[in-house]
Amino acid sequence: MNDNMMQNYTNKISPFDRKAIKLFTELGMQKNIAKTLLYISKNGGCKSVEIEQETNQRQPEVCAATNELLKKGWITKRDFKKKRKGRPVQIYKLAYSINEIIAQIEIEKIQEFEKIKKEFSYLKNLVGK
Repeated sequence: MNDNMMQNYTNKISPFDRKAIKLFTELGMQKNIAKTLLYISKNGGCKSVEIEQETNQRQPEVCAATNELLKKGWITKRDFKKKRKGRPVQIYKLAYSINEIIAQIEIEKIQEFEKIKKEFSYLKNLVGK
């Protein structure tokens, strides 16, 4: 992504973001995870309520997405205590650059493809005998 595209981003889902989300989902990622990952990548240090509002997701969707991203190690979570009483606010940031995350996805998909290719080869040998 070039700097010009980053400057034109308005914290809302742009046509460019829609295309990126579509590509992530075509690669097997759930849509809520793709939206959340993309939003955090462009607005690091954001709260879950911001993700909800700016990506048109509900709290449970954002919670599920951030939990999955945390489990993969792609984002970090930091508790930020408010001055008043109450629960701390959680701030999410990328643990890696978006390009490093895409590279990880690429490696996973290539490994999946190689496994499927081997299974087809094995199947052809079994059936073809």
